[in-house]
Amino acid sequence: MKQAPKIALVDDASALHPIVLEGVRGFNRTLFAHHPPGKDLAIAIRDSDSGEPVGGLCGRTNGGWLAIELIFVPEVFRGMGLATQLIAMAEEEAQRQDCHSAWIDTLNPKALRLYQRLGYEIFGELKDYPIGGSRFFLQKKLGPIV
Repeated sequence: MKQAPKIALVDDASALHPIVLEGVRGFNRTLFAHHPPGKDLAIAIRDSDSGEPVGGLCGRTNGGWLAIELIFVPEVFRGMGLATQLIAMAEEEAQRQDCHSAWIDTLNPKALRLYQRLGYEIFGELKDYPIGGSRFFLQKKLGPIV
């Protein structure tokens, strides 16, 4: 008989995160064996001089959905429409991958207004995250379910 494992808090999750992520993704593949596998999606904002990434969008397509997980535009480039362009590019790629919908979350009031202007609708709110604020969850239809 195998001995029970130990459970402990860790200070740095950088080594643990990929183990847990691959475990969850592997398990999900068994649940949805007849569906196409999920795919990471990344779009970079590159510095015009060095070509190095300075911001961008990270997400994932899976189960017919685009999940926009992270989006960051450096302050010096804000107000240039880059977030709108990043989201449009992500949505176009998601549609090429037969995604019918997209979702995103935010606790930034300016970002919330942007996402709503781009057609996203609130479907959930986590109040007092952080205390005195809210974290909003939004979704958008991209096309018909195929």
